Amino acid sequence: MLSPIAVAVVQFNPSLDREANLETMSSYAALAAQRGARVVVFPEYSQAFTAQLGAWMGEVAEPDDGSFVSALTEIANDLGIVIVAGMLERTTDAEKPYNAVVAVGEGRMLAKSRKLHLYDAFGTTESDWLQAGDPLDAPATFEIDGMRFGLQTCYDLRFPEVSRRLVDAGAQVLVIPAEWVRGPLKEHHWQTLLRARAIENTVAVAAADHAPPVAVGHSCIIDARGVVTAKVGVEQGVAVGWIEPDEIVEVRRTNPALRLRKYAVTALETA
Repeated sequence: MLSPIAVAVVQFNPSLDREANLETMSSYAALAAQRGARVVVFPEYSQAFTAQLGAWMGEVAEPDDGSFVSALTEIANDLGIVIVAGMLERTTDAEKPYNAVVAVGEGRMLAKSRKLHLYDAFGTTESDWLQAGDPLDAPATFEIDGMRFGLQTCYDLRFPEVSRRLVDAGAQVLVIPAEWVRGPLKEHHWQTLLRARAIENTVAVAAADHAPPVAVGHSCIIDARGVVTAKVGVEQGVAVGWIEPDEIVEVRRTNPALRLRKYAVTALETA
């Protein structure tokens, strides 16, 4: 029998000042750890962000062993936790970095996911400034205290096969950093899709967004039944929820949808 794990989602608005962002993240991580969190999830673009996409994205990009990840790893080590956060990862194309999510703890990087589906929707063209991840890369997961977590990013949420592929790789918790841009019905989409991914995959979900006015907020923890167990709302702040492995087992026993399904997930050759 595995013990419940406390997971925190942090909702904050990063700026282009990386050092200020790290200071804010350190403070929120310490608060989450004080409340018992073993895993602390920050939003997409936690390293650096401004509302208007542009050349700054390539300018602030770092390698995945650069100063931002090193600082996060040090914070995680000092607090004895795992930190998940979004960053811009440098590529061979200096003008088009990856939109990446890293999980760090235990003195090292535990997992890294590169955003697969760039946000070319609702009047935004993220692909003008970013390079998409390779859909053939192995699913990004890590294990802590016997529970497996799977990483995906923001717009990937609209593609259920991304979550299902992580679940096929053993994920019991989907971790979703986001900058879910506000707009008509966008708050409704965010909350509905998060619950849907939990229900259809019988997994817990931990989703961290920016706060308004650019994003919708409503960072939350959702259990495998699709019930929100902890939530931030529209302000900057932190929420901690407990994820119970035994509950996931019981949900899957009652609703064995994963075992009963007829289709598998594969990457498109043209992706």
